[in-house]
Amino acid sequence: MKVNRIVLLAGVVGIILFFVAAIYFLEPAQSLPHFFPGYAPQLARHHFTHGVASLFLGLVAFAIAWFKSGEKSSK
Repeated sequence: MKVNRIVLLAGVVGIILFFVAAIYFLEPAQSLPHFFPGYAPQLARHHFTHGVASLFLGLVAFAIAWFKSGEKSSK
């Protein structure tokens, strides 16, 4: 079975975004990696909205992979 590049890319991006969401939910702002948006060495709070946004974008990436991997219509 031939795997479409868009399906593979969307799946990988979805997995990465789920890991990013988990990091946002579990780590406070001062413990985030320096390249993450929301990193602030003086803040001890969690970036819940960043985590929700990453989770939503991961779900969108998985939806794209799902719909692109379906069978083509035979009209």
